[in-house]
Order: sequence, then C-alpha cells, then structure tokens
Amino acid sequence: MIVLLDAPEKDAAPRMRKEERRDRILLELKLSPHVRIADLAERFRVSTETVRRDFEALSEQGLLARAHGGASAPTHRQYPGFAERSLDRRAERAAIGGRAAGLVAPGDTIMIDSGSTTLELARFLAYAGTACTVLTNSLPIATAVGQGGAVEAILCPGDYLPQEAAVIGADTIEYIERFNVVRCFIGASAVSAAGVTESVRGFAAIKRAMLSRSGCAHLLADRSKFDRTGLAHVSALSALATLVTDSTPEGELAAALAAARVEVQVAT
Repeated sequence: MIVLLDAPEKDAAPRMRKEERRDRILLELKLSPHVRIADLAERFRVSTETVRRDFEALSEQGLLARAHGGASAPTHRQYPGFAERSLDRRAERAAIGGRAAGLVAPGDTIMIDSGSTTLELARFLAYAGTACTVLTNSLPIATAVGQGGAVEAILCPGDYLPQEAAVIGADTIEYIERFNVVRCFIGASAVSAAGVTESVRGFAAIKRAMLSRSGCAHLLADRSKFDRTGLAHVSALSALATLVTDSTPEGELAAALAAARVEVQVAT
C-alpha cells in the first residue's frame, strides 16, 4: 500500500523577524487608526503574546498607544510638532537659550535633548564659538552646533520622528548610556511641584537617560510650562541643578524648587 504524505505548502510565507514585524505594525497604524492583537498574530503567524510584547516595546518608545485588545496611533500626534512650537514665544526662548549658553565652559562635554528652546541654546553656542562636545538626539541641534566650527557634534542613532526632527527609542537610549558628560540641558512639556513631565513618552525616556549620565542637569522652560503636568514623568525637581526660564516661578512651584535646592536663573 502506498501512503501519500501531505506536501508542504509552497506558498507559506516565512515568519517575520522582530524588527520587520514591528515596522509592519507601525505601517498598519498609518493605514488604520486601530489594530487588533488577534488579527496581527494571525497575519504574522505568531502568538498573541509575541504581538503583545511588540506593542509593549513600541509603546515604551512612544510610537503607539495601547488600547483594549490592540493599539492605536500615539496620542502625541495631537501635541504640536517641532516646527509649530518653534514659532511660539520665540523671543522668550531665545533669551533662555542665551542665558543657558553662559553655563557652558570651554572644554565641557554636554548633552542637549530635542526641543525648540534647547535649539536656541545650540545656536548661541555656535555663535559664541564655545569649544565643547555636544551629544544630541536632535538633527537641527546637531546642524546648528556643527556650523560653528568649534563644537564637536555627536548625533545619536535611533528611530526618526519626522514631526520632531529627532530620534528616540532603545537604540538612542543605549547609545546615550555609553557616555558620561559634565552637564545636560533638557526641555520639557511641563514642570510643577511634582517634577518635570513630558507629553511625548519617547522623549521622556531620552531625558531620563541624559539625566542619568550627566554630572549636572539644567532645565530650560518658559513660564507657559509652569504648574502643568504632562503624560510621562521625567524626574523629580531634585534631579535638577538649575531652571533657566523667562519668569520667576511663584507659589507652590517656587516653594518646591527652593526645597529641592534648584537654582532659578531668569533670562532678561
């Protein structure tokens, strides 16, 4: 008797690698406002637990928002992008950037995170010709300091966010953690007595990494950020050495800054 065995399916697609699968998830979210775990598991020929782990990793990077049974586009898409923020409060941000540049001494190694206010700092460093080394996750900041000639610019690798002209993600954080610097300069969506917070979770992780590798931390924030709270916690006020701003804080925030021994420098 001859027994016929089932032939393997010739058109069965090989399983995707992790990176390919996560790229595909992000592509699906560009085409649809919501994707389901069960649907993607079937499509990718993996377990639902595998897709959940993909969602967790992408969520930690701020690239998607977890939802019941699936995921949706990240909420930070409603947050004003870098270009839009750059047009707001330009005089105040320029004053803050100029004051912060005075904190950098020749020969310093520093980190600067992405932001419209921190970009002003980068421009002043370039104008002043301050000889220093700058590590950043922002393409505009790297470009600005690089034009001065005196600054050595180091641009982090990572997942590029076009609306922010910056990189985020696990690769960016791993790269930052290779370095130790004298000081870092970060921006924030909000600062209150409870601490520094950020609307874009992927940026919050970058700021925390920079704080952990710096001997001294400076927050650049104008008065519109006072007494507000963003989605993701960055740090307590005690992690900061200096707040560079355009207006003297008042009330509960002022008391909390004093208790945390944060020096407030007001740009005029």
